[in-house]
Amino acid sequence: MSQHNFYSLISTRFSGGTPFIRTPDQTDLYSYLDLEQRSAAYAARFSAMGLKPGDRVIVQVDKTPECLFVYFACLRAGLIYLPLNTAYLQHEVAYFIGDAEPSLIVCDPAKDALYRDMAPCPVLTLDANGEGTVTEDTGSAEFETHVSAERDTAVILYTSGTTGRPKGAMITHGNLAANGNALYRAWGWTPGDVMLHALPIFHIHGLFVGTHLAVMTGSPIIFMPRFEPDEVIRLLPSATVYMGVPTNYTRLLARPGLNRDACRNMRLFTSGSAPLLVSTFEEFRERTGHTIVERYGMTETGMNASNPLDGERKPGTVGPPLPGVTAKVVDDAGNEVPSGVTGDLRIKGDNVFNGYWRMPEKTAEEFDPEGYFKTGDQASCDEDGYISIVGRSKDMIITGGLNVYPKEVELVIDQVGGVLESAVFGIPDADFGEAVTAAVVADVGATIAEQDIIDVLKENLANFKVAKRVYFVEELPRNTMGKVQKNILRDRFSRQ
Repeated sequence: MSQHNFYSLISTRFSGGTPFIRTPDQTDLYSYLDLEQRSAAYAARFSAMGLKPGDRVIVQVDKTPECLFVYFACLRAGLIYLPLNTAYLQHEVAYFIGDAEPSLIVCDPAKDALYRDMAPCPVLTLDANGEGTVTEDTGSAEFETHVSAERDTAVILYTSGTTGRPKGAMITHGNLAANGNALYRAWGWTPGDVMLHALPIFHIHGLFVGTHLAVMTGSPIIFMPRFEPDEVIRLLPSATVYMGVPTNYTRLLARPGLNRDACRNMRLFTSGSAPLLVSTFEEFRERTGHTIVERYGMTETGMNASNPLDGERKPGTVGPPLPGVTAKVVDDAGNEVPSGVTGDLRIKGDNVFNGYWRMPEKTAEEFDPEGYFKTGDQASCDEDGYISIVGRSKDMIITGGLNVYPKEVELVIDQVGGVLESAVFGIPDADFGEAVTAAVVADVGATIAEQDIIDVLKENLANFKVAKRVYFVEELPRNTMGKVQKNILRDRFSRQ
């Protein structure tokens, strides 16, 4: 069998002594030789524990270089890496454990006992300083990377479902290679680039795009534990590439230190995970002299489209499809629509995932007869092939670059005493892109306050899913089929 393990691809692109991870104070913390040796040591340890290719490893820890070594170790050993947002609460994590049936869990030491109670598998720890039981008893610094097929699953990323049941998107070694190769060519990545990394590493933006492109060229990463606007501005002169979500850019623009001098060494700014306002695009260009490259991707596909490195970068668009990606915009009957007409966006290519974990029926529903993935996004395409994302047919909310499915929030609200029904939707927000918002119909005589709803949401959901505002209404607007018209709610409460 040919070797398609993604680690085997990237390991041919870097040399051992060059810097891999730099700290914000510009110390070279780890080299690419360290990446090779530490990932080998972890892979050897996991294999010695009895883990076999195809076993799942759940990781819910803070962002540290050590977490990256664990990730690459899982790839090397043929294990399936399953990162979880650190904001997920106990009952959310319990669902992932039951669904994925992991063979190993790596968590924050503060959650060690909790995980041991929930999981019938070994639990190791890793704290915010990169220390924990996972770093103990690592043996040999040599490991022969497992031979993986192109369609072998490398990573499972959970994305919330419209029914409230999260779905595990199976990302293959071939998907990672296809997306990585397309992006590093499209964005002109070279070994001389320095990535300023301020994204989380539990989703595709920070883990795949922000990390893979650097290792594919053996270039350094300035590794920030979290996004802090003043710190990003301080570090920009030491970097050449920065990737952010729209919320990051609005917060950077709120700082007077963001100017042309701070960006003097920068080559590329990219934005994704949510639509970038045209006003943000224009203000950033005026302040810095740089034009943001807006791109479009999703959990199931990685990156699909990007404004060009060389060529016109159109505000309000995500550019044409990347090489190897085919896109079409269709009407309700599945027929392609003319340029400028809005319809359902569908994607096809080697970047598209291998289906949902243990959900074959759901997987089949999400592909059309020609093999195109139904993104659920409403889009139009102009005469130059540039795609504009105009809405989401599945009502997903993207807040601060993170996905929230309304049904998951509605299920919690509807359990509150005195609530008759609810509708959750997103409204434009200058900071977060979209703010999670709820409209609630209360039972006759019920006395419920906005804070009551918010408190219950905080107890049951990760913080980014909690509604920022709750409005009480006499009834929810519905069409003739009885479906709640969330567009009316969006319009109404966007003006308040």
